[in-house]
Amino acid sequence: MKSISIILALFVIVSITGCEKDFLERPSLSQISSDNFYQTTADLRLATAALYGGSPWWQWNTQPYMMLGDVMSGNLISQWWGDAVQLNTFSITGQNAIMQQAWTGLYIVVAHCNATINAIKAKAPASISESDKNAAIAEARFIRAVAYYHLVMLWGDVPIIEDNTKLISSPLVNRNTKADVYRFITADLAYASRNLPATDAAGRATTWSAQGMAGKVYLTMAGLSQEGGSRNQTYLDSAKFFAGNVCKNSGRSLFPSYYDLFKTQFNDNPESLFALQWAPGVTYGFGNMLQTYSPSSDITPNNQGAWLFLQPTYDLYKLYSKKDTIRRKASFMLPGDKYPELNAAGGGYTSNSVTLKKHMVGTQTDNNSPNMTLVSSVEHNALLRLADVYLVYAEAILGNNASTADGEALQYFNAVRKRAGVDPATMLNMDTLIQERRKELAYEGHYWFDLVRLSYYDPQKAVSLLNDQQRVTFAYSSGIATPNAPIGSITPATPATFTLQLPSAELTANPKLADAPVPYYH
Repeated sequence: MKSISIILALFVIVSITGCEKDFLERPSLSQISSDNFYQTTADLRLATAALYGGSPWWQWNTQPYMMLGDVMSGNLISQWWGDAVQLNTFSITGQNAIMQQAWTGLYIVVAHCNATINAIKAKAPASISESDKNAAIAEARFIRAVAYYHLVMLWGDVPIIEDNTKLISSPLVNRNTKADVYRFITADLAYASRNLPATDAAGRATTWSAQGMAGKVYLTMAGLSQEGGSRNQTYLDSAKFFAGNVCKNSGRSLFPSYYDLFKTQFNDNPESLFALQWAPGVTYGFGNMLQTYSPSSDITPNNQGAWLFLQPTYDLYKLYSKKDTIRRKASFMLPGDKYPELNAAGGGYTSNSVTLKKHMVGTQTDNNSPNMTLVSSVEHNALLRLADVYLVYAEAILGNNASTADGEALQYFNAVRKRAGVDPATMLNMDTLIQERRKELAYEGHYWFDLVRLSYYDPQKAVSLLNDQQRVTFAYSSGIATPNAPIGSITPATPATFTLQLPSAELTANPKLADAPVPYYH
């Protein structure tokens, strides 16, 4: 892995490859130069379209997305990959490849966004309307905010970079304070909320994407430096405002079927507020590789063998009631589960193991995508869904109360449960909200960040949730689940567990990262 200073300097020019053609046609990278690009509104649309997938997001999506979000949080296990085992047992070293890939990958996204923003400001002529320029910049700032949200939640104090060209002459940078990183994120989201349209082509970010993300960020900020179980009410009110505005005024609604939500024919449905856009037939390093975690070559493109076997934890399995089978079956397979949409031409697929289901979309024939390969799934996996925002809104209403029976909180919370076929709740508290988010958003990379959010203001509760888990695989036969032994000695979690150490390669390349963080705003 290259160091942050080298990676950020290299990505001064935005890559225009690796996104799906029907999202927008893109010129090749060789066609782009400071002289012939960013000259029309169409050029701006092409440039920002490249920020939704392909090479910018590939490193994050391929491994850290689920490994950090779901393995580290206790939802998922990889038994035979040492770096993933470290995440499960909380024995992470500075050389952990998944952690390094997360850092590098997210800063690649930031660099692409910065290059796009600065090129539009410098090169777009007066013939392009200010509203079109602002909308394009807003797309890039929204996506940059999403990347920084992941960075700050994983590492806390991280460098804020706005101009990557400066790293060529001054590659050594300090970390900035966590509070300033959040301030930077909210500034990006505020700009995006004001300048993105209310509607756009399928897959494009809108003001509702930015406002939904703002609700989630403010909910997180409400707990920052608030140990003792109480959250900042001003930030809770902001979370309630933005998430509530999306819930009540966006015109969006939950997709009717949770199970169908993850089928590729329903990519970019109205519930999706921000999804990565992936093309079939692209080479390694540009496509959606989540099907490399498939349990069987019978359900992969061209029957290619998958690379890594992932299994649900016994701890997550226990959360699903008998009525909650729709979400469970859409998230992970048990022996005997039948999936008619996988290998449909061969009569469907019947699972013979306990394994991951979500993101397993089947063969190229199943998806009517002849060019799809094992390393280029056509699933547009959502990083922000409306259901997530519904639950954020309910939690913002709960706020610092021990429980709530507020009508609006229950309305949106129970909309999520109704879609899953689960009985409605009559009262909410933090335990019910955390559990609901864990089941609804399983294997979408969210649960670790939910625990980090909780650790900001109630670290002991967050620690207890981790230490009380059964972070093990399980056998399943005749309707009975039997937990297996741990795959290694699990180090007890502490409040420090919720902040990753810096990758060793980054510290070697940039020793200033070891210094105390400095303010970004003066």
